[in-house]
Amino acid sequence: MREFSEQELVRRAKIEEIRKFSNPYPERFETNYELKDVSSLEDGVTGIRIAGRIVLMRKMGKLSFLTIRDIAGSIQISIKIDLVGEEKYNFFKDNFDLGDFIGVEGEMFTTHTGEKTVRATDFVFLGKALRPLPEKFHGLTDPEACYRNRYLDLIMNEDTRKRFLLKFEFIKQIRRYLEERNYIEIETPVLINKPSGALARPFKSHHNALDIDVYLRIAPETYLKRAVVGGFNKVFEFARCFRNEGIDATHLQDFTMLEAYCSYYNYKDTMVLVEDMLKTVINNVFGSLMITIGDKEIDLSKKWETVSFRELILKYIDIDINEHNTKEKLLNIIKEKNITLESETDINLMGFGNLVDLLYKKVARPQMIEPVFLVEHPIELSPLARANDENSSLTDRFQLVINGAEIINAYSELVDPIEQERRLEEQSKLNAGGDEEAMVMDREYIEAMEYGMPPISGWGMGIDRVLQVLTDVPNIKDNVLFPMMRPQEK
Repeated sequence: MREFSEQELVRRAKIEEIRKFSNPYPERFETNYELKDVSSLEDGVTGIRIAGRIVLMRKMGKLSFLTIRDIAGSIQISIKIDLVGEEKYNFFKDNFDLGDFIGVEGEMFTTHTGEKTVRATDFVFLGKALRPLPEKFHGLTDPEACYRNRYLDLIMNEDTRKRFLLKFEFIKQIRRYLEERNYIEIETPVLINKPSGALARPFKSHHNALDIDVYLRIAPETYLKRAVVGGFNKVFEFARCFRNEGIDATHLQDFTMLEAYCSYYNYKDTMVLVEDMLKTVINNVFGSLMITIGDKEIDLSKKWETVSFRELILKYIDIDINEHNTKEKLLNIIKEKNITLESETDINLMGFGNLVDLLYKKVARPQMIEPVFLVEHPIELSPLARANDENSSLTDRFQLVINGAEIINAYSELVDPIEQERRLEEQSKLNAGGDEEAMVMDREYIEAMEYGMPPISGWGMGIDRVLQVLTDVPNIKDNVLFPMMRPQEK
């Protein structure tokens, strides 16, 4: 049987006392103002009806003050015995605790200390908190406790409330930006029978009704492109994606990815689009294009630089990937220079493209502070991207990097089904050989391509990742409301 603390026992006992006056868990309460808007009302406004959670309270003889709050705002309430009556005032003093919900009707006034306050003419009990809130002066400060109990983090910590309101405003502004340019938001499947759309290790499950193995999508890419085949010229999706890989301060196994595709664009058109989009949205949400990360100030208003993979790796480690242009040659020079690459997959099992990517992430990406468009990716690293017309070993692709974080990945898409089939055959051989991040053959996607695709450019952006950079938080979990955590033993 569960054991309760002394405070919990007292709170539970109060429920029966509350029942003598009203239902402790009533059906509804009609409000006419949001808490965030109440403090802007003029003194003397009457008929105000608001509700919220009690987060501060001072009970006194004939006059009590409390503060109620929701995710977006708070307001002080005064309850005076002369206005609500002795019986109801004593009911308040005896039965209301921090964390409880209250509905209030009253009028606006300003206290002698200058604080906007609603003077209650009536109030209603709206819900009992059976557990006490964390101690108000210290709140909830342990990061793991914040991740596990995000609801308490939101109740107690203003920075957390602001961060998540900002996140959802950021998403809203992006959606508005795209819709104003005639992009259409659609939905694609989360359970798929082929793990395609990106180089990553998938989560695998089983579909009992169909008796088939299925995967959680690692990206919505191939289905969004199917929509383009069907006639959607501009399409996007905020997609929950899943990758069964390592976890660290900048990576999660489930995350929100925005992907968008535009017919008749190439990757250079997309570069122009995403630079304008991010500058517009960041300025609208943050009110500035100067962002502060630690002790660094980054000016996003300048024209963003473009640099190649080869130039970056030459600059930071003096390895020419045009010279060391096979898996074997690149492995040898990496070992000669005693460079340790971090990967869950044995680097000896990887293809040339994934080796180049790991090398860049090790030696160059941490040095990239200002916004940079990284271009000229090896074709082995981009099985769904269009080959460059002048150099078929490279693809028409870019990544946007800010402060060492990959913010956007974009291509001129491969729309040639014959070439796509050949590349997926190569990927499936790597996968069969042990490279779990290599893609598998997806015949259904090839079949869709064979009905014809226009020129397309597409891009993907990790919402949690870009906001980690913009809000300067140490862990990507700080921007995920309910991150996956290992269960605790009770």
